[in-house]
Amino acid sequence: MKSGKNGLTAALTGLAPGIWGSTYLVTTELLPSDRPLLATTVRALPGGLVLLSLGRKLPVGVWWWRALVLGVLNIGAFNFLLFVAAYRLPGGIAAMIMSAQPMLVVILAALFLGDRTRAIHALACAMGTGGVVLLVFKGTASLDTVGVLAAVGGALCMASGITLTKRWGRPEGVGLLTFTGWQLTAGGLVLLPFWLSLEDIPDRLTGSNVIGFAYLITLGAVLSYIIWFRGIERLPAVAVSFLALGSPVVATLLGYLVKGQTLSALQIVGMVVIFLAVVLGQPRPPKPKSEEPPRPHPAPLSRTSPTNPLRNRNAAGNGGRLPTT
Repeated sequence: MKSGKNGLTAALTGLAPGIWGSTYLVTTELLPSDRPLLATTVRALPGGLVLLSLGRKLPVGVWWWRALVLGVLNIGAFNFLLFVAAYRLPGGIAAMIMSAQPMLVVILAALFLGDRTRAIHALACAMGTGGVVLLVFKGTASLDTVGVLAAVGGALCMASGITLTKRWGRPEGVGLLTFTGWQLTAGGLVLLPFWLSLEDIPDRLTGSNVIGFAYLITLGAVLSYIIWFRGIERLPAVAVSFLALGSPVVATLLGYLVKGQTLSALQIVGMVVIFLAVVLGQPRPPKPKSEEPPRPHPAPLSRTSPTNPLRNRNAAGNGGRLPTT
């Protein structure tokens, strides 16, 4: 029963990376060109403010800085570094580097959550990285130092965000929507000055732009992060980290279905390998406990049994006669 429940939770949580995999298509087809910080800020901040207004509850005490840290790691810094890497690393190298994220979670979960490091997790990590390589790598490409560092930083941000979200949990009395609103707002506020200083504001917005921004705010941020944080609460951190590998799979499939891009046999193999890695990374159902044979009940002590020395002494003190009641 628990195994089936975990499977449903994993399938639902996997919808979040699937939605994020559509972000590239929405950004290139519907949003203003060459404004990644605008897209990321608008994606996070409005949705966060809406959730805050619905929850009407602000962080208290230690949760002020915890919400800020989680918002930066899960949303603000992660998305900023991801866009930097995507713009400076051609050929899917950014996705290849980001695929190391599950291995980072395995290490961090062992250090901060006390989770056991299993050989099957190492195998799943290797398969996940190999599958992403088959899926997105296209020939040789020059490596940009800033891009590589950004991709590594993005993977570390996501791994740290998953681990700390699992370690700190959610404060008592705070709903999931409010908890998500804290992080989206914090991440959006961190991104806001970078957007205003590095990119200009579009002169006008088209109908397609409005549709694209609406998609990013509702599905790409509010719904997907609610699902994501719910999954982190209910699944092991390592299991959640492997689900993120579904993002490049969805991006590749959408490119094939919508933009007419080719899909090679190696890419299909890569998708299968990624799927197997995700399955291997999920928690195993507990082994049923073997039933122990019932222990025989000890025979009742007879009134003159040698194992009942107290009664025997009493009997001896009465000339061998048992005391009468």
